[in-house]
Amino acid sequence: MAPASDRSARGKRQGPPRHIFITGGVVSSLGKGITAASIGRLLINMGYRVRIQKLDPYLNVDPGTMNPFQHGEVFVTDDGAETDLDLGHYERFLGQPCSRNSTYTSGRIYQTVINHERAGRYNGGTVQVVPHITNEIKEAIRSALDDDVDVLITELGGTVGDIEGLPFMEAVRQFRHEAGRDHVALCHLAYIPYIKAAGEIKTKPAQHSVQKLREIGLIPDFLLCRSEERLGKDVKEKLALFCNVDMKHVIELHDVAHSIYEVPMLIYRQGLHNLLAERLNLPIVDCPMNDWELMLRHIRNPKGTLRVALVGKYINHQDAYKSVTEAIDHAGYANLLSIDLVRIESDGLEKDENWRQQFNDIDAVVVPGGFGRRGFEGMLRAIEHCRSHGIPFLGLCLGMQAASVEFARNVLRLDGANSVEMDDKTPHPIIVLMEEQKQVMQLGGTMRLGAYPCTLPRRSSRTSKAYGGADVVEERHRHRFEFNNDYRHAFEEAGMLFTGLYQPDAQQPEASLVEIIELRDHPYFIATQAHPEFKSSAVIPHPLFKALITATWRQRNAAAE
Repeated sequence: MAPASDRSARGKRQGPPRHIFITGGVVSSLGKGITAASIGRLLINMGYRVRIQKLDPYLNVDPGTMNPFQHGEVFVTDDGAETDLDLGHYERFLGQPCSRNSTYTSGRIYQTVINHERAGRYNGGTVQVVPHITNEIKEAIRSALDDDVDVLITELGGTVGDIEGLPFMEAVRQFRHEAGRDHVALCHLAYIPYIKAAGEIKTKPAQHSVQKLREIGLIPDFLLCRSEERLGKDVKEKLALFCNVDMKHVIELHDVAHSIYEVPMLIYRQGLHNLLAERLNLPIVDCPMNDWELMLRHIRNPKGTLRVALVGKYINHQDAYKSVTEAIDHAGYANLLSIDLVRIESDGLEKDENWRQQFNDIDAVVVPGGFGRRGFEGMLRAIEHCRSHGIPFLGLCLGMQAASVEFARNVLRLDGANSVEMDDKTPHPIIVLMEEQKQVMQLGGTMRLGAYPCTLPRRSSRTSKAYGGADVVEERHRHRFEFNNDYRHAFEEAGMLFTGLYQPDAQQPEASLVEIIELRDHPYFIATQAHPEFKSSAVIPHPLFKALITATWRQRNAAAE
């Protein structure tokens, strides 16, 4: 899809910015993030300049120190913010980067207010939730605005009625009053359950959710109905009547058949983009969706299927590798293929005597990031299997470090080779703590974070070809450890290519940071210290993932001939 800047002839914004707030009710995990991103996609296609942000009520300053089993993936922005995984949905749907102003938590808000109090900014006054916390929340909302923003979409994490979310709800109530009701729309996403035993759809939970919202002083303009089943006209009429919402503002969000990327088309067909424009006093203009519909046709009609194994530490949590699984799917879409993702827990590979059988009928393997020694040896087994059997492989962050350790042990025959993260007494420290990390004591926000340039010195490498022959690319990072340059010569002599380097000082190439490695004489064996999955989208898949699937499909077809 063409970016908004290319599609719109507008100059600076005329009049005040418009705001769309999205709240959730009944239960969590309904898909507020996907809904917010889908709305943003439609508004961008109309030519409006859109920004999007999320306010999370938990007390962590950011999710960077949270367990992936509890919270899912930590998404990283170009400017180095560790954020909620919903920002990944925002970027993938909107096709534009988020920033640290796109995400605020209660912890970050409270930390700012307390720092202000310690600095005497409140002139000795009593610091309270209202007005100090709510004022800071309103400033957080405004921080995502500039002269080029027509519409700001703000998603409120959590569920209406949660005690920790009350300051955010109050801040939105105040913000709506101050910005003017004509410039603010409130969309409430509520769950509409289907009781299978009774064969009925129940509206009461949504009614109570809206009632709780009204008690806080917020009246929704739109009711977005999340359900497994389609809603009949009688159900919509009932919801409109008892939730005090216009009938045409009751929007269905039932389960889609193939992909989350169908959601923009689902709300497009119900005219939500026009209804929002009307509600916000914006011109109702054409919203072309031809490119998006073409992408969906490719998703629905693949020419074949590949089985790709994801070998990781947090496989049992559906969202722990969200951006990775999405990037694999994106690469499949680009090749007109369906991906059958096989999740393999690396910890289990260590305990299974017949572990190689888990890779029967596997076409390609991806080993993603993670922290700590649990499951690391299982990753090494998976990588050894790919290297020795010619199975296409892509390693990400810890996956690159594991690929380096496996090569050192099984090709260079360096007994006991390891990462110092796993064994600080290893005789062959292939992966070591970065120099600038050695004095770091705190955990939160202290890793090498955000986008860094990567030089691609070998124009004939698969890495360079995947990137279209670029000399320099930029990828996002989240790590503390790096490849030990003392071993580079031995690796190169044995057939490992260093195809991506971070070179902060051109006068000291020996001090460059290894970013991408590639195995010579292998169908596809590439690993990167970066997290390229964070920059992939359905419309523009990441080159390394796309090249992986292309090489895998080519190998599958060659074997069948």
